[in-house]
Amino acid sequence: MAAKAAKGSGSSSGGSSSGGRTRVGKYELGRTLGEGTFAKVKFARNIESGENVAIKVLDKEKVLKHKMIGQIKREISTMKLIRHPNVIRLFEVMASKTKIYIVLEFVTGGELFDKIASKGRLKEDEARKYFQQLINAVDYCHSRGVFHRDLKPENLLLDAKGTLKVSDFGLSALAQQVREDGLLHTTCGTPNYVAPEVINNKGYDGAKADLWSCGVILFVLMAGYLPFEDANLMALYKKIYKADFACPPWFSSSAKKLIQRILDPNPSTRITIAEVIENEWFKKGYKPSIFEEPDISVDNIDAIFDQSMLSGNLVVERREERTVAPQSPAAMNAFELISTSQGLNLGSLFEKQMGLVKRETRFTSKMPASDIISKIEETAVPLGFGVKKNNYKMKLQGEKSGRKGQLSVATEILEVAPSLYMVELRKSRGDTLEFHKFYKSLSTGLKDIIWKTGEQIKEEEESG
Repeated sequence: MAAKAAKGSGSSSGGSSSGGRTRVGKYELGRTLGEGTFAKVKFARNIESGENVAIKVLDKEKVLKHKMIGQIKREISTMKLIRHPNVIRLFEVMASKTKIYIVLEFVTGGELFDKIASKGRLKEDEARKYFQQLINAVDYCHSRGVFHRDLKPENLLLDAKGTLKVSDFGLSALAQQVREDGLLHTTCGTPNYVAPEVINNKGYDGAKADLWSCGVILFVLMAGYLPFEDANLMALYKKIYKADFACPPWFSSSAKKLIQRILDPNPSTRITIAEVIENEWFKKGYKPSIFEEPDISVDNIDAIFDQSMLSGNLVVERREERTVAPQSPAAMNAFELISTSQGLNLGSLFEKQMGLVKRETRFTSKMPASDIISKIEETAVPLGFGVKKNNYKMKLQGEKSGRKGQLSVATEILEVAPSLYMVELRKSRGDTLEFHKFYKSLSTGLKDIIWKTGEQIKEEEESG
């Protein structure tokens, strides 16, 4: 199936991109939405249908060098098996000589985490609505032998209608990975959301471990903070092992009981998803998902790496040179603006992003682009960051190693209107919380160049 997808797209790659844009098959690539060690996620548009998509671009050489083929094949296989209204959809997979392109559904509502960060906590009925959708998605995945293993609010996205979509199956496990003892044995995930048996490293049931993470998510939605939190990792693990947490007083007694049954440190006595679905608190206003079963094959995933190299299935990445001088920042058009907005609300471009634990953040400035670059460099260097510049893009590299290695931040300056620039900072490597500590320090040093709306100034004055 993957080979067919690559072949079908290859025939559309004959035209060059218009206005300096990159074309891959029938897709016109836009700006980078996120990046990691092995992949970049780009906003793109299907020029045949006009549909917006997200394309995960993987570097074949890096994947081979780091022995990541198994994980990438697993991610693609997983996404092909899953077709559910509450799970991000994979449309097709293409390959060029050097890259793999995974075409995914693009959602505009942002991360569920943003809602918690901006509101503090959700009302019980709203939290229940998202929890019901999450359980629908996870239950469906488990019925297909797929376990997510890294469920957390940052991996839960919302579409323009506010429907929850589970994303990021990079750490998911297919049932084939279960050993003879019937358990999974890979420790992964984010510490605060991970079940005690996963940390224990003695093997675990993927379904029960996912449900634990769902319980932590429900707690966070309703409380506005984590049930298990400690700066010391061993102290955090002890709290998780003992399920040492307390529900705040505003939780209803039935919600408390359900959370306590989900966050049971003993997986053999922990409530099951089937029991959760029958729970009275859960059933209030419950609407099971309606969807059609697709006819899907996961055969020929290998073709992305092997056969396509020897046949005509390859797509070609084509680019027409820009007519604008490279010495000026890239100008954003409506196509680019859509990719930065949440729920197509362009006001969110100018939101105060401080305090949100996201993998990217942005601010606007009315200063000349060259002054913005100089100021960022001047502020980042004393914070222990090396700076590499390429026109109006910068790479800030932390000199010290943090919790997940050295922090690396990609910075880009884009012109959104004459004399108004948007500066975006994205974590490309390292720990998300460390990224936010760095951003907080950096933005303090940049306060003279950050442009604020009258409403934001008024808000700050009112909050003292």
